[in-house]
Amino acid sequence: MPPLRQCFYVMRQLKRQRNKNRQMNKILILLFIGLTTLTYGQKSIGPNFDIADFNKKMEVAEWLYEYDMIAWKTSDSVMTQDKKDLARLGSDWFCFKKNDSWHAVYGKYENNQFDLVFHFKVDKGQVSKTDETVDTTLLHRFSRALQTASGQIKAMKDTINLRFNQYIKENDDQTLSVWILPAFQPNSVAVYGGEFIYTIDQTGTKILKDESYFQGQFRGFKVDNPREIWINYRETDKPTLGAVFFAWYYKSYFTKIVIDNSKSISTPFKSDNSWTWIHAEKEPEKKKKKK
Repeated sequence: MPPLRQCFYVMRQLKRQRNKNRQMNKILILLFIGLTTLTYGQKSIGPNFDIADFNKKMEVAEWLYEYDMIAWKTSDSVMTQDKKDLARLGSDWFCFKKNDSWHAVYGKYENNQFDLVFHFKVDKGQVSKTDETVDTTLLHRFSRALQTASGQIKAMKDTINLRFNQYIKENDDQTLSVWILPAFQPNSVAVYGGEFIYTIDQTGTKILKDESYFQGQFRGFKVDNPREIWINYRETDKPTLGAVFFAWYYKSYFTKIVIDNSKSISTPFKSDNSWTWIHAEKEPEKKKKKK
């Protein structure tokens, strides 16, 4: 049986401990940015922090988080299916949203054909197996795009012992966006440091834009000990999409997650049973006077 469950392995949420926050140094301005689901219309009160860019990335991160939860829930359903059907599976699967309902398809794509083995529909949090027809063109386009994107990092993946999750979405112009991010590892390590982001043509075969970011190495934290962690993005001026997703995805696994950029820090913060982002600009370092 293919290691589908490994792709979606998610540890049960750890109990959060409330620790006193360390006082942050070199902070000039605190920007309290309240967030509601998929709504980020706040204005920055700081002169330099790019809140518009952050809100755009946060909207994508929320969508990726939702996609991930759908994959997790439906993969549990896959494991309960007949063994004969499970034997037909390849490594090809993806999710898509249609008419406000999520769908997840699992099968095998080869020789320009997608053998659809399982199709699940998630409506109001309930997972059900369905015989609803899925457009063949969609199955082929999405499968090709995922293979095209995965091929870009195959050489790297072959040299490291890490697992990745992939996400796909059709854009308004029928191009396809693919994100490949480090998965939650089976050894309970949350990994960051690389994000591979591609815009692919509507056929799924040609990369039109590459917005990937890689630090040159991956870093990670075990989630077995709730604590404050800082993720190092000091070589970038702004939080990257991968950094925002990491902090948002793992916010309940740690007492605090701080994205440490060159000019600012950002952290998700829970208040009154809702989550808020706090952004802080760093005070510019004073140049030493020559003697």
